[in-house]
Amino acid sequence: MSAALKNFVQRWLINTVAVMVAALIIPGIECHSITALFVASLLLGILNALLRPLLWLLSLPLVILTLGLFTLVINALLLYFVGYLVKSFVVADFWAAFWGALIISLVSLVLNSITGTGDSRIEFRREKSRSGKDGGDGPVIDV
Repeated sequence: MSAALKNFVQRWLINTVAVMVAALIIPGIECHSITALFVASLLLGILNALLRPLLWLLSLPLVILTLGLFTLVINALLLYFVGYLVKSFVVADFWAAFWGALIISLVSLVLNSITGTGDSRIEFRREKSRSGKDGGDGPVIDV
């Protein structure tokens, strides 16, 4: 298996697990079959790759004004659209899509950090003081 294909499958599986977690946690998101789950996660990944940059660019003033929080609205709209396109994957309303998008983002961040896939990383370390001794300014969490 080539490295590009392996990377694609790994990202798709992470996205699928994240969508599954959102479907289990959020009351307004339902998935009626495993096939629908895989199709919905694949379609969400395609839309994130193709439409999300365009939507982000068109809403750039809102993204800047909200300090990036409007990105969650863009993610929610894409998830809601996937629920509209995939009949066995139901997203009840915008708020279910919003909370689902937040859960998907968090689960994807954690799984991508654990597996080393993608650009996301979470790093916990303790800063050393200027003298080189441990016990400097305290812990640093880099997300």
